[in-house]
Amino acid sequence: MLTRSDDLEILLTVVDSGGFSAAAEHLDIQVARVSRSVSRIEQQLGVTILNRTTRRVDLTDEGRQFVESIRNGLQCLNQAEHDLICRGDLPKGRLRVNAASPFVFHQLIPLIHEFKEAYPDIELEITSNEGYVDLLEKHTDVAIRIGELADSTLHARLLGHSMLYFVATPEYLQKRDIPKQVCELNYHNLIGFSEPKVLNQWPLKGGYTAVPAMTCSSGETIRQLVLAGHGIGCLSGFMVNKDIEEGRLVTLLESEKLVNAGCRQVNAVYYKSSSVAKRISAFIDFIQPKLTL
Repeated sequence: MLTRSDDLEILLTVVDSGGFSAAAEHLDIQVARVSRSVSRIEQQLGVTILNRTTRRVDLTDEGRQFVESIRNGLQCLNQAEHDLICRGDLPKGRLRVNAASPFVFHQLIPLIHEFKEAYPDIELEITSNEGYVDLLEKHTDVAIRIGELADSTLHARLLGHSMLYFVATPEYLQKRDIPKQVCELNYHNLIGFSEPKVLNQWPLKGGYTAVPAMTCSSGETIRQLVLAGHGIGCLSGFMVNKDIEEGRLVTLLESEKLVNAGCRQVNAVYYKSSSVAKRISAFIDFIQPKLTL
């Protein structure tokens, strides 16, 4: 898996500011997010980048070489982006994008302003849905799909992977106790999907099919019900990562998760013969490094 450029920017800020708290203050984000970004880079590379003490952080030898390389690399990327925009040869015309409502709310909308500044002549038309989309029938140029793909007539570009989390509010767990074993979920209010039913097969050891007390057609509706303290839901990280980082939601049963089954692909799909390929490429290239899956 490729390291995200926003994680690399956060790492550079930690190095330049001398610590996690200073980096968080400079970037105006939570310290937990800074820590997660650095840990994610170290896990992906399989090496220790920073030696942490109670007072400061220091680069390891491997970290020093890596930071020097990524600093140069990010500067090259920023320059290439600047050169392209200044060239005046930017894609133009309508681009019709479709994605599930939660993905639109949590991933695309925060990027629209910056995208429109970079590509002012692309006219975005965004539609949302909760199920399968026929690109031709719905006149869609590019769709964001969550999960495994089976349609070979489409060109797919992997945007990344999003972990599934079992989540509830601290307030709900104070009243109902924290489930430590899978079987204890049977004594809790579970919130699941009305359709497709397969989404209620939660990726837990031994297999577990949730029997929801409430069902919804939208993942965002489930998120809102969970945030309101109505029970436990199973939701993708692209929806709840920020809620978890800021303490609104608590993750449960992490040691009981099926690691492989608990990670869902996120793909951009479009027809191979698309006449709007330049607009599609511009859109995907822009959003991919900025997604928080």
